[in-house]
Amino acid sequence: MTQQPLIWVLADDRAGNVAQATGVAEALGEAFVTKEIRYTPLARLPNVITGARLLGLTPESRAALAPPWPDLVIAAGRRTAPVARWIKRTSTKPVILVQLMNPGRAGADEFDLIAVPQHDCVVPGGDAANVLRTTGAAHRLTPSRLDLAADAWAGRLKGLPKPWIAVLVGGATHRKPFPAVLAADLGRRVQALAAAAGGTVLLASSRRTGPEAEAALAQAVTGSRQLFLWSQGGDNPYAGYMALADAVVVTGDSTSMCTEACATGKPVYIYAPEGMVAPKHARLHQKLYELGLARPLPENFDPGFAAWHHEPLNPARDIAQAVRALLARRLAQAS
Repeated sequence: MTQQPLIWVLADDRAGNVAQATGVAEALGEAFVTKEIRYTPLARLPNVITGARLLGLTPESRAALAPPWPDLVIAAGRRTAPVARWIKRTSTKPVILVQLMNPGRAGADEFDLIAVPQHDCVVPGGDAANVLRTTGAAHRLTPSRLDLAADAWAGRLKGLPKPWIAVLVGGATHRKPFPAVLAADLGRRVQALAAAAGGTVLLASSRRTGPEAEAALAQAVTGSRQLFLWSQGGDNPYAGYMALADAVVVTGDSTSMCTEACATGKPVYIYAPEGMVAPKHARLHQKLYELGLARPLPENFDPGFAAWHHEPLNPARDIAQAVRALLARRLAQAS
């Protein structure tokens, strides 16, 4: 392996997976090549059947996986695992495989590093030597990106009373709905927080929120506010609100959103009343509370929130540190 490693990031059709893999690659500080991965219906097959093959890939994706072979492959999610294993077996030189999230038990020992969040209890082969447990999910929300977002959005918030309370809303998941009654309760709570502090609610919904929940939020937040409603389109202020806010409120249905909020180092409140989220999300929330990175969003604020700060959470940085050790070891073996 040369001093300048050739790094591939496998980018499939899951935006969250791509953000995690790209976040780790960027944290390494090395140039990398993004390989677009697109699937056929065969990708739905279990990995134990797919094996270390390109069985579920489109012809275009197959053609892009060709020499020169990489020194390092970074990927995320179950469906990219067979692709990474195929690259390692096909390459004419040693390849380091880094997989984010659980790739499944099939071929788990072929990965040099598997980074699995602590709140995901199931890991391949138990806590094996190649498994790194992280707090939350890898992301791309670095201080420099937050600075850029702050510059882009500062002018649009000028004149709004401070403190600014960012409210970032997810919504329904595969197993848990986000009904209007929950949205109204969230809106009431953040309105109470902003009113007690004399500040402004900066609310951004998402693709998963839904029009009915958006309407309930808009009706509940009656004071000084700026709303971005996904269903109405426009520039998404997600990173800008997070960068400029004095405190951040997030719904607890998204691992990425909770982790990214904690990357700011600002007060973070998680809205997740009993029964709203899956058990794995509840485990993440509890870990963030234990570490002092977040607090539950209370029902009432009187006389408002007291500013508190914490070390920014950056799982991508921690994973990148482990990857650098793997690269250094491989370099030493090759010299």
